Amino acid sequence: MKLYALNILYKGPNNAVWLKCSYDLTSFNYFQRGSVQEFMAFVSKTIVERTHAPARQSVKEGEYMCHVYVRADSLGGVLISDYEYPPRVAHTLITKVLDEFATKIPASSWPSGSESSIDFPQLNVYLAKYQNPREADAMTKIQDELDETKIILHNTIEAVLERGEKLDDLVAKSEGLSVQSKAFYKTARKTNSCCTFG
Repeated sequence: MKLYALNILYKGPNNAVWLKCSYDLTSFNYFQRGSVQEFMAFVSKTIVERTHAPARQSVKEGEYMCHVYVRADSLGGVLISDYEYPPRVAHTLITKVLDEFATKIPASSWPSGSESSIDFPQLNVYLAKYQNPREADAMTKIQDELDETKIILHNTIEAVLERGEKLDDLVAKSEGLSVQSKAFYKTARKTNSCCTFG
C-alpha cells in the first residue's frame, strides 16, 4: 500500500488555488519524479475544480486512486494512492487534515493563499505517518461516520470532466505543465506505462 500525494486546495469560482502540497515519489525513477509530480498536481487541481461542494469522490485512473473531498466552505483535499489503500481510511485522513488545516489557517487567507505563504508542515507528517493504513485505525474508529456525504467512485478521470472535455486537450492547454511533462504524458499514454493518468 502506498500514498503518493496529499494536497490541499481552495476551490474558487473559476479555478482551484494551491494552499499546501506533499509528495512521496521515492518509488518512481529519479528522472521521472518531476513529471509525475506535475501530473499528480495537475490531476489534483482538475478534480477539485470539477467536484461540487460538498462532495467526496474516488477516481480510478491507471494504477492510481485519486480520493477527493471538497467541503461546503470550498476547502478541498486530494489524496493519491495505489488501489490497495482503503478508500475509507483515505477519506478519513483527508477529513482530519482539512479540519486541522481549517483550525490553523484562517479561511480569509484561502482565496489569496499560496503554497509558500502558508505554514502547515503537518501535511508532510501525515503523508509519512499514514503510509501504513493501520496507523489510521484509531482515527477511523473515533470517526464512525465520515459525514452525510456519499463517496462517489469513478472509473476514470474522464467521468469527472465536464461534457465535451478531454484530458488530452486539458494537458495540451495547461500552463502548469512543462514541455517535458507534456511529452512524458504523451509517451505514457502510448505505452500505457505506470505513470499514466489518462
